[in-house]
Amino acid sequence: MNVMPGIATLSVGDRKLLQDFVDEHQLFYGPDPAIMRSHKLEPRSAMEEAALASHTDSHLLNQVRGRVISALAESFRMIEQMGAAPGAKWGDLVTGVFTASGDLSDISPAGIVTFAGVCQYPIKFINKYWSKDETVGVRHGDGFIHNDSRYGGIHNTDQSMIMPVYHEGELVCWVSSTIHEGENGAIEPGGMPAKAESRWDEGLKMSPFRIVENFQVKRDILTFLQNSVRDPKLQYEDVKVKLHACMRLMDRVRAVIAEFGKDALVAYLRRNLEDTEAEVHRRIEEMPDGIVRFNSWIDSTLREPALLKIACAARVKGDCLTIDFRGSSPQLSNRSVNAVLGSTKVCFLTGLLQNIWPDLPHNQGVLAALDFETDPNSLIDANNDAPCAMSLLPMFRTITMSTVAFPKFLYGLPDGAKARATVTLAAQYNQPATFVYGGLTQHMDVTGNFCADINGNGQGARENRDGESSVSPLFGFMCDTGEYELAEEELPMVRLIAQHLARDRVGWGKYRGGLGYEQMVSARGTAMWGFMTGQSGSWFPSAPGLFGGYSCPAYPIAKVKDINVFDWFKGQGNASRFPYDILELMNEQPIENARYVTANAGMTFELVEEGEIYMICQGAGGGYGDVLDRDPELVMKDLREDLITHESAWDIYRVVYSRRTLLVDVKATDEARAAERAARKARAKPYAAFVKDWVTEGPAADLPYFGSWGDHSVILATPGKARQEMDAGAIQPVFMPDPREVRIAELEAQVAALKG
Repeated sequence: MNVMPGIATLSVGDRKLLQDFVDEHQLFYGPDPAIMRSHKLEPRSAMEEAALASHTDSHLLNQVRGRVISALAESFRMIEQMGAAPGAKWGDLVTGVFTASGDLSDISPAGIVTFAGVCQYPIKFINKYWSKDETVGVRHGDGFIHNDSRYGGIHNTDQSMIMPVYHEGELVCWVSSTIHEGENGAIEPGGMPAKAESRWDEGLKMSPFRIVENFQVKRDILTFLQNSVRDPKLQYEDVKVKLHACMRLMDRVRAVIAEFGKDALVAYLRRNLEDTEAEVHRRIEEMPDGIVRFNSWIDSTLREPALLKIACAARVKGDCLTIDFRGSSPQLSNRSVNAVLGSTKVCFLTGLLQNIWPDLPHNQGVLAALDFETDPNSLIDANNDAPCAMSLLPMFRTITMSTVAFPKFLYGLPDGAKARATVTLAAQYNQPATFVYGGLTQHMDVTGNFCADINGNGQGARENRDGESSVSPLFGFMCDTGEYELAEEELPMVRLIAQHLARDRVGWGKYRGGLGYEQMVSARGTAMWGFMTGQSGSWFPSAPGLFGGYSCPAYPIAKVKDINVFDWFKGQGNASRFPYDILELMNEQPIENARYVTANAGMTFELVEEGEIYMICQGAGGGYGDVLDRDPELVMKDLREDLITHESAWDIYRVVYSRRTLLVDVKATDEARAAERAARKARAKPYAAFVKDWVTEGPAADLPYFGSWGDHSVILATPGKARQEMDAGAIQPVFMPDPREVRIAELEAQVAALKG
């Protein structure tokens, strides 16, 4: 019993009466730390114990698995074919099956791991708080919706439908469907507000609540949700789509029970988790004991430049693996780039499943085998008051970290080792490089969402061949980039270039990373339209190379303002002299009287005039291996495909060849590379000398630095001109100054100096 002020004056009976009253009248059912900070499997229930004892035939359980996977694939395709949200059409969705206690056992084969991985949290919340609450309860035909990442989710754009599955009155499992819906009524259109300074700016914050009774959507609740967003038609349609996908999945689960029995289903769901967890421990045990450290930095808060550290140390000992994120940047209390711990863990799981052990079942058993250490109130373990609408920035870095850390453990293992389940590959490009849009369409509809080009990240180079160009987002291996012709029918956005592979935007190496593509976008046919972006990586390369490979380049955003390019195209010969290439357009500046702008890739929402041009580039994956080991014929192949320039073929790869015929001079190339290796040695320093010249006691005084510097027990923060120091165990959230006020102060100082 908790001791309350004045409790000592009460009798034992009165104390109990008071405590019962407090327990029965909880003021607010906020996110439960006991749920949100745990990623382990729930203990076996009595139902699971009985089912496992009676079903030991692995072949039978594998038949059940086949039926469940087929059902998940079917429900996924239903959403993909019927969903209204752009994310639904491009595969940014998932369906899942969970145990009765809420552990994720299986997802749809083409689904987004993170979306389902975080649904365990709201299910466990429902089980704990609503199932026995007489005002709520959980019944056959109920459907619960949620989107608040503080209760379990990636960010508020993702909405989940969750439904219980009963058999003869007994809860046997849960099913879910999740879509990146986009528009959610946030301070900026499209659902991912870079400008959010508090969680109240993030739009809908749906804790898990019932929106479906007896398989029917409650129209009063739905109307409330529609009234809270800019696109009520989208909200209406996709609630129904997610509901019917869950209902189809439930029907298939019941068919499994009818064919094999309830215990067979329950035994499979639990066995799938426990076998997966055991297999992960076996693979970890194959890895050598040791520590791999890797640090990365986000170079923008999306409001101002900043170096926000994401620290990672992967420790292997026996069959245990600990991921240590201590030393990372403190959370920013009025910037939207924070992430809660549950989301951070699931993103690390995504990197592990897609890049290291893709043969494992995509379930919570993989995550349960790992341990995590963090600093509370850090950027990747933020408290519930922190805005996290653009949590993608730190979470995508955690996906990358698995591709950096694990190869260092695995490269020395024999090919037959289970831990080497696939070829080693460098980091995929890890930025949400896309335009988020909003406004009034040419059809006079109000809308807001994001573009499918987010799904074209360049793949990292592999240990035996080049990475694929613009292949998929790093968070989902089966997503599409959409059909731009269809998008242009719905939206007032015209792509002057789309999916044009950007020459020389390469993660160089013995094998190069996959290239990213350029986008040139303009608005037409509306007087009320705007864009924002959620991308960093303009100063610090975000996708590192591996074993000598180079990182991807850094990417700014570019704009051509104060013109209408569609009017300019009407001029004599203008269409033929327009350079459909970002570098050429920005360097040649062919449009007279236009204003050419380059800036940090992170951009808050801004209205655009018709015909103004906005440009971004999807990034490249990291390179693998030494550039001087690259096969010269692969360099020639890249030249033939116009992926690199002649200057890069020499400057980077040191290949000697005929520019006219692209025939390699093998002897001259060998000599050039030998000379470059000798030059490297001449430039080299002993490690101690390098450290003496390079390593400093702390970051430069004028550097906007956040995170540890060598000593993880001390956390630095530079929100303004003064730098703060904090103990890692007592991090205080950092409040950032308003960039507009900072700029006003700078201008006022300039005015005062001129007057002086």
